[in-house]
Amino acid sequence: MSKYWSDFVHHLEPYVPGEQPKMERLVKLNTNEHPLGPSLKVIEVIRAGADERLRLYPDPDSSQLKQAIADYYSGKGHDIKRSQVFVGNGSDEVLAHLFMGFFKQDEPLLFPDITYSFYKVYCGLYQIDYQAVPLNAELAIDVGDYLDGEKPRPNGGIIFPNPNAPTGRLLPLSEIERLLQANTESLVVIDEAYIDFGGDTAISLVNRYPNLLVTQTLSKSRSLAGLRIGLAVGDEALIDGLNRIKDSFNSYPLDQLAIAAGAAAFEDQEWFAQGCELVISQRDWLNEKLAARGFESLPSAANFLFTCHPQHSGSSLAQGLREQGIIVRHFGKPERIADYLRITVGTVEQNQALIEALDTLL
Repeated sequence: MSKYWSDFVHHLEPYVPGEQPKMERLVKLNTNEHPLGPSLKVIEVIRAGADERLRLYPDPDSSQLKQAIADYYSGKGHDIKRSQVFVGNGSDEVLAHLFMGFFKQDEPLLFPDITYSFYKVYCGLYQIDYQAVPLNAELAIDVGDYLDGEKPRPNGGIIFPNPNAPTGRLLPLSEIERLLQANTESLVVIDEAYIDFGGDTAISLVNRYPNLLVTQTLSKSRSLAGLRIGLAVGDEALIDGLNRIKDSFNSYPLDQLAIAAGAAAFEDQEWFAQGCELVISQRDWLNEKLAARGFESLPSAANFLFTCHPQHSGSSLAQGLREQGIIVRHFGKPERIADYLRITVGTVEQNQALIEALDTLL
């Protein structure tokens, strides 16, 4: 603390990121990074761009990357224009801008009680009133809990991840559309950090619902967590609002190498498909092995499993794994998930090492 802090800073409760330890020979399964390195085409464009051009400012509009994103989703049949795409320095920055620009309303923002913990942090940072909507008994989002019959609950916006984090449970696209049909007067944000590992993107709905904004990241399925690239897709008026905030905060959020690398990541669809297939197959393998050892895992459409063991506490398992050089995420709070571990799907070798370590513990 410092006497120069304002009272506002004293009362902030910052987000706590996943641990990035410096241990050697570590099996790191705690922050949901991709088990494979990025596309070789990404590496090539970074090497090609590391020259005297770095003395120049990057394109403030990140046009190359926006066009690559629009082309990718248009190729999937979603008819997305470059003007419908926003990019930022990681999806966390994109979320920060939209919280600031869209969610400070007279009615409270709604989001799940067990979800991405940055949402609550942003509400504290921007002094946004919110209500946490409890997950149901199966730790799933129930759209009905955001409605009052056929009408929406009073709200100044709704946001949730799909698949949800840290549970990994997927909400069907039909349920998202049911929410959009009922909730037409406020913004709905679907945070799709993990959608490529088992779900259908809500980007397919943005041209029908002008109050829908979909956010994504290149940190997960495109293996670029180290470059910090996030995006949003939605109605042009929403994107214009985000650009107004961005240009009032940081006109150059993405550097030249990130713009080129992000575009290359979207263009290399073969690498992307193979990487997703690996994660999905290893997730299924890991789920089977955990179940054989008595673990109870939630259905996951993400690159991680949310799992618990009825005879062992989450804290004891997390500590026992750490002592064997394997790190997983244990949240501890709230009480409903205190015994769950969130385990990132790693490489074949990492997943095997995890199972062997659990056999020692159990």
